[in-house]
Amino acid sequence: CRAQVRLAAPGPGAGGDLPFFGTVLRRADCVRRCEEPRLGAVSRHRTAEEVRADFQRRVPYSYLQRAYIQLNKLEEAANAAHTFFMANPEHMEIQQDLENYKTTSGKVSLIDQEARQHMEDYSAGVRHYDREEYELAIEFLERALKGYYSEDEDCQIMCEGPQRFEEHEYLDYKAGLYEAIADHYMQVLACKHDCVRELATRSGRISPIENFLPLHYDYLQFAYYRVGDYIKALECAKSYLLFHPDDEDVLENAEYYEGLLEGAVDPATIKPRKEAKTLLRRHKLESHLLQVAAAGLGYAYTEPNYWNRYGARQDEHSVPSSISSEPEDGPRLSLTKKPMPKPDRELKEGGPLLYSDVKFVYNSQQLNGTQRVLLDNVISEEQCRELHRVASGIMLAGDGYRGKTSPHTPNERFEGATVLKALKYGYEGRVPLKSARLFYDISEKARRIVESYFLLNSTLYFSYTHLVCRTALSGQQERRNDLSHPIHADNCLLDPEANECWKEPPAYTFRDYSALLYMNADFEGGEFIFTEMDAKTVTASIKPKCGRMISFSSGGENPHGVKAVTKGQRCAVALWFTLDPLYRELERIQADEVIAMLDQEHLGPSEMNINPKDEL
Repeated sequence: CRAQVRLAAPGPGAGGDLPFFGTVLRRADCVRRCEEPRLGAVSRHRTAEEVRADFQRRVPYSYLQRAYIQLNKLEEAANAAHTFFMANPEHMEIQQDLENYKTTSGKVSLIDQEARQHMEDYSAGVRHYDREEYELAIEFLERALKGYYSEDEDCQIMCEGPQRFEEHEYLDYKAGLYEAIADHYMQVLACKHDCVRELATRSGRISPIENFLPLHYDYLQFAYYRVGDYIKALECAKSYLLFHPDDEDVLENAEYYEGLLEGAVDPATIKPRKEAKTLLRRHKLESHLLQVAAAGLGYAYTEPNYWNRYGARQDEHSVPSSISSEPEDGPRLSLTKKPMPKPDRELKEGGPLLYSDVKFVYNSQQLNGTQRVLLDNVISEEQCRELHRVASGIMLAGDGYRGKTSPHTPNERFEGATVLKALKYGYEGRVPLKSARLFYDISEKARRIVESYFLLNSTLYFSYTHLVCRTALSGQQERRNDLSHPIHADNCLLDPEANECWKEPPAYTFRDYSALLYMNADFEGGEFIFTEMDAKTVTASIKPKCGRMISFSSGGENPHGVKAVTKGQRCAVALWFTLDPLYRELERIQADEVIAMLDQEHLGPSEMNINPKDEL
């Protein structure tokens, strides 16, 4: 319709705008006549927000999986489950279903039926690049670029669909002609401007891959250099510099490529890619119009950083510098890992352990990671036994997981209890109050050790404290190939395929440090493991025992899980901490008040003004 009905320029004088609005009306008629025969009545294809949200979350594939299971079509069910899981990686039940499909049907390669082809091509190109298969890397990355610009055109057009007038109820809407046009157009324009983010965001994620479009040209400029095509290498370097004109690494690369071409081709004749130049020019004009509208028409708008330089190639192995196989007079291309964003705090470790009986075992380097420590003798054998007795008296199956007795694997029973629950049971006389107090005291001891060892310059607060036991279910341990707790990170959504950890809901993004204090060793399996972000490569394995504690920072730098408990019961105190007082554990605050009352008054339960039936 855009090609069939071109918008006419307004003319001068009264009625001069009629030709323009006439073409607007004809184009609207064209769109309507185009849509209805192909998509049906408007009521069928212009869906409610709830329906759109379900499709974005791929909810239909959850239903499809169940339907295929009823029809005994396991391959189709597995693909449907995988497609749903790619947008919902935190969904534990689907994760377990996928493991079961792999076991029962032997199906290992699964198909994401909603995969975006430009994303798939980009990922394939990067994989070939990492293997130094530069011809294949070029093929896939060029295909990814072509797909990206095609998707961008589609995204731009889709933004011209219906928009919501967030600040106005339709019946009360009294704006004039040009106000109404501006109101609608600004929403369309904001949508178009955000296509850059939309095309860089994987399904089910909120955060985009940083620096996504420029990265294509960054990979390509070096890949073309590696295959000897210096013209294309310079062309891609100049295309990248459109987005980051002050990137010293790529400026040096471009200068070196120009030197290689000297005498053969005039480097000034080699220009950046036209499509990159066009997109960036349009993007800047959109930004200008949005900021003008925000200033003059009262719209709330803040320009995001769409081309974050911290999204950079991770290819230390292919640096053609003096440490590589390149001759000394070769290119001095600084293609090492670029600096990542600075963390909110300076990462330190090695502080005092505060208690003379606590024994240091391994630090981060010895555990092959970042912000990790392994300690022994945090609690004594007698304290382990007493905690175990408390656990048997207060734990409920599925506690902390909405009553699901097997939240992570159907082959184990999960039980848990909180500090406040232990104190309430102690108050009621159902467990010894001294034993309930021990749970409180040792969790505080763990918090102080973590805060001190990692040299934190601000208070570490409890985010959640949980006494947990995992028990192997008899008759279900043969040929187990699952984990007791799947590989995950504690404050972000681990995405192994993208090698990312998305710090966004439903992850507990406020968690900063984690610790696990073990109570026993009389079980089989149950080793705690750290992995790389691929969730497969194990970097450290720890066998639990009484008094042993592993602590680590809660982010994507520390993916971890628990191997299957195949015999017996494995118990531990799980602790999560935050540096933000806004996210302090509410039950812990209540427990603090109970403890303070006991310490100050030395009152018996019957004298304390506490209602044991109080619930949060």
